[in-house]
Amino acid sequence: MPPLSALAVAAITLSLVMTGAWLVAIRTGQSGWIDAIWSLAVGGAGVALALLPSDGGSQLATRHHVVALLAAFWSLRLGLHIVSRTMKGGDDPRYAQLRQDWGENFRRRLFWFLQIQAACALLLVLAIATAAHNPASELRLGDWLGIIIMLVAIAGETLADRQLARFRADPQNKGRVCDAGLWRYSRHPNYFFEWLAWLAYAAIAIDPTGAYPWGWIALCGPLFMYWLLVHVSGIPPLEAHMLRSRSDAFRTYQQRVNAFWPGPPAQPSSIHNPGNPKS
Repeated sequence: MPPLSALAVAAITLSLVMTGAWLVAIRTGQSGWIDAIWSLAVGGAGVALALLPSDGGSQLATRHHVVALLAAFWSLRLGLHIVSRTMKGGDDPRYAQLRQDWGENFRRRLFWFLQIQAACALLLVLAIATAAHNPASELRLGDWLGIIIMLVAIAGETLADRQLARFRADPQNKGRVCDAGLWRYSRHPNYFFEWLAWLAYAAIAIDPTGAYPWGWIALCGPLFMYWLLVHVSGIPPLEAHMLRSRSDAFRTYQQRVNAFWPGPPAQPSSIHNPGNPKS
């Protein structure tokens, strides 16, 4: 585990960065910059703590570099993707709804909302640091499993993002709901793979022999990300927006396709069956 002083510095830095994100969002009127800055901040802080020598020494184990590379790869891919999307114009519908709901208090409430995001970022950074500071001398099966999970997660999320972008770029799809590729098996495959990425750090951190009890802290990453994406700031506000903008078409899509976990779409005959178990 990194020292508490390093975590304190990370907490202050993340708070300042999200204050900067607040200023950028207010001045540009584009809230998409918030998520881009947040993603890059989480990755930057994660890399910094991953490369912090353990136990006050000066040597870095292979695991430190592996985890730092995974965090950097994830952060840059997601951050640059959001930057590209934001530069094309248009406000994030979730933040646009907050602007409408909060009215005159939008600026003040957004500031504190982003400070909460800074605290959330620190929790995720802790998961990264916990994985990097596993004291096992050599790479284990869990390390290789974590690497594979992260690569699959990044590849899956990249594919989902590209499939959605390709669908939206076709004028014939205006007003329609994307159900092509991975979007046929999950209404939010990008969220699923984003959650999967955080399992990678848990796989690296946890030592089944009990030699590194701190490793279990890394489970805070996937557990917290699942709660955030499925129940708080991910699926609920986005689907509320889709119901407003796509109405019946999205309701039919909801009945047919799982919200989060990928799975085969429901057959037409089972869509209106009250006993049909959908997730």
